[in-house]
Amino acid sequence: MDVQLTFPLDHDGFLRRECPHCVRQFKWHHGPANEDAEGQPAPAAYHCPLCGHPAGIDSWWTQEQLEYARGVAIPAATREVEQGLRDAFKGASSKPVKVDFKGGIDAPDVQAPLTEPDDMVIVTSPCHSYEPVKIPEDTSGPYRCLVCGQAFVV
Repeated sequence: MDVQLTFPLDHDGFLRRECPHCVRQFKWHHGPANEDAEGQPAPAAYHCPLCGHPAGIDSWWTQEQLEYARGVAIPAATREVEQGLRDAFKGASSKPVKVDFKGGIDAPDVQAPLTEPDDMVIVTSPCHSYEPVKIPEDTSGPYRCLVCGQAFVV
């Protein structure tokens, strides 16, 4: 079973992220931000631009994104199980045994798609300028480079 998930980007192409350490949200650019970025290898970990702690690439989901993923996957899995049961018992009836599948599995409602506001301001580290981030307007530096964790001010 494949479930396709799409997370919205803001109008500048940034994806909302949440630090697994400080739990604050920021955004990083989804896909290469420029030609220089296209030629760079993906880092093994990213650093939070707000607290500087590193974490693996798949560690940055927001709670809303995780809830959305569950809200999409659970109904799809429920439909898959129900169809599997119907297929398994199709033709299973005989004279002494009658198998009838009535009703269905009560599946949760499909999750409404997420939206992404155009909030936060873009900051660029001097060491890895090809990986800009967006940080909340009400924060103050120093900030940390997403790629190497080096502190910088704007």
